[in-house]
Amino acid sequence: MPTVVVCLIGCPLLAWFVGRAGARRAAADPLGVRRTAVPRPPRKWGGLLLVTGLGIVCGYCATGLTDHPATSDGPSALLVVSGVLLTGGGLVLTLPWLSAVLARKIAGSTGSLTLNLAMRRNEVEPGSTMRVVTGLVLLVYAASLAQGVLIELEQVTRPSKPTQDYAMDLSRLTGQQREELASVPGVRAHALTIESDADTDGTSADVVPRATALVADCGQLARMVKHADGCVDGKVMRLVNPDTGTDPGVRPGATFTYRFSGEGSENTSVTLPTDRIVLDAFDPSASGSADVLIPPSALPAKADPAAGLYILVGDSDPQEVRRVLDGIGTVAPTAEVDPLGVNIQGMQQIAVVKTLLALGMIMGLVIGAAAFLVSVTDRAVERRPQVTALALMGARPRTMRAAQSLQVVLPLAAGLVLALVTGKLAESSYLVTGGGAVFWDVAGVPLLALAALGVVAVATAGTLPLVGRCIDPELIRRD
Repeated sequence: MPTVVVCLIGCPLLAWFVGRAGARRAAADPLGVRRTAVPRPPRKWGGLLLVTGLGIVCGYCATGLTDHPATSDGPSALLVVSGVLLTGGGLVLTLPWLSAVLARKIAGSTGSLTLNLAMRRNEVEPGSTMRVVTGLVLLVYAASLAQGVLIELEQVTRPSKPTQDYAMDLSRLTGQQREELASVPGVRAHALTIESDADTDGTSADVVPRATALVADCGQLARMVKHADGCVDGKVMRLVNPDTGTDPGVRPGATFTYRFSGEGSENTSVTLPTDRIVLDAFDPSASGSADVLIPPSALPAKADPAAGLYILVGDSDPQEVRRVLDGIGTVAPTAEVDPLGVNIQGMQQIAVVKTLLALGMIMGLVIGAAAFLVSVTDRAVERRPQVTALALMGARPRTMRAAQSLQVVLPLAAGLVLALVTGKLAESSYLVTGGGAVFWDVAGVPLLALAALGVVAVATAGTLPLVGRCIDPELIRRD
């Protein structure tokens, strides 16, 4: 509801204020707002905003290269936002001045008639083209920031580790379902975790420490953790993880009982040996808190644990996570799955945001390129007398077309490159202060660069037919 109110009331109100300001300017200086009037030279004060914003943004990016990167606590939260806004605002206000300076430098150093014609026009009227270029530049700048927000959301919704664990209650799965789940595409390891009985004889008032057993072989264990040293197949061995605490009661020589149900069920007692496996597990991980490794051959053949978890391990890539979850839903649709460390709802939201961002980017580029071509066409029609005069003086149509394209493409390309660079710097400052594992994102650069090249190509192709073949002397009779 608030969004609807803002769109229905705020946008027309803002348009009314802008129109009123333009009407006042036209009433105060009618000749100054005519397109035939001499335009004012672009002001340089917008460069102060750009330099200030880049100074803040680059300062936070520099902290990402140190051992103690900046965080978003305290004044940093306000400074990062201020740096991003100042950079974007300064980028827009500085583009006309930069376009004029670039045109002046190129025109003064080139000996090409085509390039000289194009740059002298941009030097005299730098703001005519940049009015429409600004929208495309801001779109690329905003897309860079949106990429940083998506990266931050992905780091929040899923852990930054190469593997992903899925835990399911054993009581909700049959033996056949467990076999089918182990062969689901994307699953590279499977195991069981079972808890020991808390009271061995049922009458003792003292609670016996619990020991979590991981039922797996050495190959499966190696695929579930970073590395495991000292594993021997077929032997019951203690699991020691230096990163987690261990109950003092879980020590060599202690005996723990595990209950089983089903045909031929019987309790199994396990005495912790002195042999141990030192492992380095991922966080979070279903195997990182296990105390003992039990090979599958040591359990009753036709009996199932009375209680426990069935663990699947796959890759942590979002597409692989969705693939495994779809496979689990196909095999065991009623089983409740706990994807350790992953926010499924957050991943769904990210997928929706990515789709909306892609659609918005495409629509923005199409609308921006169309508006750009309309503006260029309008300006080309207005300059037909100058084009006619140059043609009568001997300028070739090919030269005029090239000059028309260059005076449009060069400011557009310079603005898009500047937007891409400043946008990635602003994105990196946001990622550094966000505290995530990713500081420097290069995944979005090829897509943004390809989009910018596409816009430049469309602008180039659209300006070529604007110089007509027929020359009408009537257009310069007034001059």
